[in-house]
Amino acid sequence: MKVALGVSGGIAAYKAAELVRELQQRGLEVQVIMTAHSQEFVRPLTFAALTGQKVITGMFGSGQQDANVESAIEHIAVAQTIDLLLVAPATADCLAKFANGVADDFLTTLYLATKAPVVAAPAMNVNMWEHAATQENIERLRRRGVHIVEPDAGYLACGMKGPGRLASNDAIVERVLAVLGIRQDLKNEVVLVTAGPTREAIDPVRYISNRSSGKMGYAVAQAARARGARTLLISGPTALQTPEGVETIFVTTVVEMRAAVLERLPEATVLIKAAAVADFRPRQQAARKIRKSGPNSGKELTLVLEPTEDILAAVAEQKGDRIVVGFAAETEDLVANARAKLRAKRMDLIVANDVSVEGNGFDSDYNQVTLLDRDGLERHLSRLPKIQVAHEILNEIVRLRFHGRS
Repeated sequence: MKVALGVSGGIAAYKAAELVRELQQRGLEVQVIMTAHSQEFVRPLTFAALTGQKVITGMFGSGQQDANVESAIEHIAVAQTIDLLLVAPATADCLAKFANGVADDFLTTLYLATKAPVVAAPAMNVNMWEHAATQENIERLRRRGVHIVEPDAGYLACGMKGPGRLASNDAIVERVLAVLGIRQDLKNEVVLVTAGPTREAIDPVRYISNRSSGKMGYAVAQAARARGARTLLISGPTALQTPEGVETIFVTTVVEMRAAVLERLPEATVLIKAAAVADFRPRQQAARKIRKSGPNSGKELTLVLEPTEDILAAVAEQKGDRIVVGFAAETEDLVANARAKLRAKRMDLIVANDVSVEGNGFDSDYNQVTLLDRDGLERHLSRLPKIQVAHEILNEIVRLRFHGRS
């Protein structure tokens, strides 16, 4: 989900940098918009480095060379793509403009242009906060549906004491997650996720692998972190960016993945095996590159394959009361094959998908799956973005965790 973070001009603007990190660690994408006055306290480069995205600093780009049609309507594009607008800190001036429909910069124009929910965290001098004009503006915004995160009381930058200090990052993030409908129902869980393919060497330059992109496992890790879990990700080789706030261990082979899973398993209360682990590997790996030319020129090459270690079988021996979730990528008899795997591996839940269906599973941002559990659940999901599939999987885990298993 995407959050636009508006930073207005007050001394508390420096706290927005840490707020960006907190939001990212909950799995949220952050687009920063800075007012002209906020740039006197913090430079845009700080937020660009943290988010990896361009920071929006004005209606028409950062200079005359950037002024074009695209920049002129950028506020509309942002307004249509964000899931929430957060303003922190929100100065008295910014709140007054919001309340009175003034649109004289990018942030205030975005506020009028977006249909996304709005959260504002005010920060200002105590007298400014308690002034009747500010309080009237706050009440007007509340009536319009703006979510206000009340400022904390304490010593302020001006030397005075009282309400006006920017609320804690925890309080702001908690309100953002609540407004977005992201539950913190995994707060006391440690979720271990495996993702991506493994690679089994033929020689120093060739290997056997599969088409897994790792997107499904990474989405599960991101969603688990967003819902409050301490999340561990064991990843095979992928081209994906590591999710914020997720401890990631990189592996290549089945042997390495098995060792990593068994090493971290004692910490986990939930294991989600989304990785596409190789079922076979070459019995022998050549120490040097196998050449097409030379003595073997024109001859066929025969690879003898042997089965790899069964990670789920090893997990089953020390399962305990933790929840174990597996995946079944099938091309036929989807439910029957997945349910057989569910029973054989002593899993609590299995996610089955038909990888022969165009646009699902491998390399796609979407998936269409069936969720099966040991008690007979058979829940078919329509084609959804993988992050939404991840949340549906976690919903079932929460149900199993808090409503019991047979």
